Amino acid sequence: MRIDREAQWHILLGGALLLSLLPIAFAIANSFKELSEAYNNVFSLIPEHPTIGNYLLVFSRLPLGQITANTFMVALAATVFKTVTSALAAYAFVYFDFRGKNVLYFILISTIFIPFTVTMIPNYLTISQLGFRNNIIGVILPQLSDATGIFLIRQAMRTIPRSLIEAARIEQAGHLKILASIVLPLIRPAVVSTGIMFFINSWNEYVWPVLILKDKVNYTLPLALQLFISSEGGTDFTIAMAVSVITMIIPLVLYLIFQRYIISTFTSSGVKG
Repeated sequence: MRIDREAQWHILLGGALLLSLLPIAFAIANSFKELSEAYNNVFSLIPEHPTIGNYLLVFSRLPLGQITANTFMVALAATVFKTVTSALAAYAFVYFDFRGKNVLYFILISTIFIPFTVTMIPNYLTISQLGFRNNIIGVILPQLSDATGIFLIRQAMRTIPRSLIEAARIEQAGHLKILASIVLPLIRPAVVSTGIMFFINSWNEYVWPVLILKDKVNYTLPLALQLFISSEGGTDFTIAMAVSVITMIIPLVLYLIFQRYIISTFTSSGVKG
């Protein structure tokens, strides 16, 4: 029996989906196991003796409320600033005409391909000089703008007829009013999905916070996870899985709620160059 091409793609995508969900199921299953069971039957996705003891230990060992608040504050601040700066920059690149605009845009977008390790040391020295080490402000400051967000929102703005903007200008509307009252409502899905992408990326950030934050009370959730992982493989493996599940809940819920916006934005980002 021959399988048509569409069915082959469905099988391939289904397999990719299972591979993507397997680590999540692995973390959830082991977070409800006792340590001995996890080591003896680590790949079993159904705990023989389910327990919530790992979650209770997490709450007893860590100031989890403060850590979650820190993570949310960093992610929310980064999301707001990145979304605002991305919208303002994208509006300028689409509706303003100035010398060197295309060259400047090319240089800006090319920064997407610069590895974090290149900017890590200059950012660290700057934050240290400003006195924001071991402070969540030091985690937020390097995340005030994002070239990827500018690209995505600019692509969405280019789908708006320029005549609509010119008509608003004839009516003596200012640029900020046009942006807030006309442009942003028309590209709301792109703005929402870009903001969710910013939030999830900032929520899951590990390398930069681990360089800046030293005290547990200032930790974010990804840093709390490494407290239960040692170089020998981790004697608190099941507790680490519980922290992993707690860390993934909010980003996962946000993605499930706004997934149609995210998919539509990446689908339409290549409509106009």
